[in-house]
Amino acid sequence: MTRHGHSTSTPGTVYLVGAGPGDPGLLTRHGADALARADVVVYDRLADDSMLSLAPADAELVYVGKQAAVHAVPQPRINQLLSTHAEQGKCVVRLKGGDPFVFGRGGEEATHLRERGIPCIVVPGVTSAVAAPAYAGIPVTDRRHASSFAVITGHEDPTRPTSRIDWHGVAHGADTLVFLMGLTNLASICSRLIDEGRPATAAAAVIERGTTPGQRVVTGTLADLAGRVAEAGLHPPALIVVGDVVQLRRQLAWHDSQPLAGRRILVPRVRRRPSEIVRLLKAAGAEVAEVPVLRSETLPVTGDLHGRLDAADWLVFTSPGALEALLEQLGTLGSDIRALGAGRIAAAGPATAAQLRRCGLRVDYAPETTTGFADGFPASSHATALLIGEEVGERRMLRDLAAAGLCCSELPVSRLTVDDRAPLPPIEQFDAIALASSNTARRLMEAYPDGPTDAQVVVSIGPMTSRTAGRLGLRVDAEAAGASPAAVVRTLVERLETRPTGD
Repeated sequence: MTRHGHSTSTPGTVYLVGAGPGDPGLLTRHGADALARADVVVYDRLADDSMLSLAPADAELVYVGKQAAVHAVPQPRINQLLSTHAEQGKCVVRLKGGDPFVFGRGGEEATHLRERGIPCIVVPGVTSAVAAPAYAGIPVTDRRHASSFAVITGHEDPTRPTSRIDWHGVAHGADTLVFLMGLTNLASICSRLIDEGRPATAAAAVIERGTTPGQRVVTGTLADLAGRVAEAGLHPPALIVVGDVVQLRRQLAWHDSQPLAGRRILVPRVRRRPSEIVRLLKAAGAEVAEVPVLRSETLPVTGDLHGRLDAADWLVFTSPGALEALLEQLGTLGSDIRALGAGRIAAAGPATAAQLRRCGLRVDYAPETTTGFADGFPASSHATALLIGEEVGERRMLRDLAAAGLCCSELPVSRLTVDDRAPLPPIEQFDAIALASSNTARRLMEAYPDGPTDAQVVVSIGPMTSRTAGRLGLRVDAEAAGASPAAVVRTLVERLETRPTGD
């Protein structure tokens, strides 16, 4: 039996999940849900590595990444991997860049599975054919310029003796043309379109790493685009757009104008949930890596779990994953959600409250922020409160509730550990490092003992963090004025605005 209850005599389900074009925020909710239940994830080079953290801690991760002219794992072997794992009763996610049915060989994989009687569910993804131009300020249709668009492969099956592309039809059949995987053939694509009657002066663009903060765009005409791209040094993954809509980029380019566009920022991670500073950095256009990747592990049951739950007047859940971990502990004792007893329920933050409600629990107290959580707590003095959450819990909340007269204790149900399945990115690939607390300074030096390079900007949130960094031998180049995440982002913008962006 697998974690999901499949017997080895009944095949598991394979989900062909489109990971989207590069921005992990464009992964669909259906795709995230599939990852959350996976026993095995078979993933491509094009899938953002941070998505792997959505899979369970014990899920098997199998890399089969491919790029032009280099196939890490041949397609027949990938097909066999999917069916073999599914035949063992496992839930399998095939995580593919973009959309699995848009030049992604998803049809071949689905056919292989259906021929063997293996259930297969296709989870469409946001295709780069539309998303990358949108991030570049190029709408593929616009009633003033284009009423149609076509998506064409720029890299046909090399085993075919002749092309299946009707080049004359392509040149004249749609207002906007989008070629995927065509960068290595850019010169020949442009020449062929001109030969077939597309004007040499037609506007065209190449978009590298579309939808990511590392996105680069080169525009020109069919006559000069190949030379401009070679001069700029663009590399795959990239796509080509041809049509009058390219000219709208001059007005609509929004992604490139963000203050940290093209910048890579490292944020040391101490909590599993994304921090506020990460949200603000991404809003400013930065490519952010929170490292290391953390995963939550349920702790073994200690002491009288049922007795502690029964004795509490209030059960205070301090994180969105706290209930799931508690239920897992109860499951090892042959119990379930009914063991929560008659105590009232409080949630630390909206995300935690939403998770409790999804599980059918009524939440009696859930302020919008954990700041001042104890101030409005609707409990009389000497009531008992059991704080349920991570091993390193909300100590300030515990102190504040105790100061308000409650009898408080903690019930740790999970711990955060470093997920060794996700390799650390090389530190030298980042433009800057943001230290949001003393703990983040310690985490950075644990992950990268040699510290940052001389070329990187290191910004601290305040004096205490700077002092901790100094004791660790970690250089700090600037200290934010205001000791807030927003102040850190402003400082990074100021320090990086005069520095050239990397390739």
